[in-house]
Amino acid sequence: MPKRKLNLARMSDDDLLDLRVCELPLKLKDTPLQERVDQLYDELAQRGITFRPHCWLSDDWYSPDGIPGIAIPFYLAHPRLMRLERQQLLEVEGGTKQWCMKILRHEAGHAIDTAYRLRRKAAFRRVFGRVSQPYREYYQPMPSSRDYVLHLEMWYAQAHPLEDFAETFAVWLRPGSRWRATYKDWPALKKLEQVDRFMKSVAGTKPVVTSRRADEPLSRIRKTLREHYASKRRHYGLDIPSVYDADLRRLFDGSISSRRAPTAAAFLSKVRGEIRRVVARWTGEYTYTIDQVIQEMIERCREMELRVGGPAEDVKRDAMILVAVRTTHFMHEGRHRVVV
Repeated sequence: MPKRKLNLARMSDDDLLDLRVCELPLKLKDTPLQERVDQLYDELAQRGITFRPHCWLSDDWYSPDGIPGIAIPFYLAHPRLMRLERQQLLEVEGGTKQWCMKILRHEAGHAIDTAYRLRRKAAFRRVFGRVSQPYREYYQPMPSSRDYVLHLEMWYAQAHPLEDFAETFAVWLRPGSRWRATYKDWPALKKLEQVDRFMKSVAGTKPVVTSRRADEPLSRIRKTLREHYASKRRHYGLDIPSVYDADLRRLFDGSISSRRAPTAAAFLSKVRGEIRRVVARWTGEYTYTIDQVIQEMIERCREMELRVGGPAEDVKRDAMILVAVRTTHFMHEGRHRVVV
């Protein structure tokens, strides 16, 4: 049966959410995404690497084990779906050219590891560690550590040896990267030098693993967008800490009766975006998780009829601190969430 013709740009959120992923009329060709993939290929060529990881649309960013290619999330192939992504999850991962290229370089590192079986080499294990250790659902980053490069947010290189390699490769690949100077005197420099040796050894050679299979392409994903986003929100919203009344009473004032004093709920709603951005920068936590904490605060402030009782800037600063504390308590328990 032929696919029905869909005009995504004119569809409502509800109509889009009722679509199955496999029904989305999307492709890489003739989109800004294809231009970014081509840029990745150019960057590899400039480094003498003839291997080109194949790319396809799926439901997330990843490079599967055993397949030297890159899955790219479907929403990046259409501006209407990018708006839906932001509405559902508050951010669009890879939504700008710079951000997209950073992720593509990272995933290319995974693909090249697979293509040339680099993880099997003794030098890989010696420098990056054993890849046999399981991925952890949570990890506790060490922001001050100089044993790892800094590329993607949340100190992602610290999540697993394979992520360490992919992040190091991405730093090495970036055009204009002055990695020798940037990481001078860092232990991470040894990792960059090892990547440089690996890439010189494979330059101009054919990959060992040549599979062009696409894992979970759009055509095989039967879930609806509504189901897709519900699953995403469950994942990002795990372990959201509760907000206690005492904290809110210290932050706001329940004794103010004057209508001239803004309500705490209205105040938090007004500065919500700024708090979300700042706390995300402080903590490295998911924007969605942070927003859920703020939403819980707003709802409870409304129920308690709290009002702003001090200078707005002071209250905003203290609100940021409270949100940060609530969203980072699990980091001190070694439970920093990470997408793998």
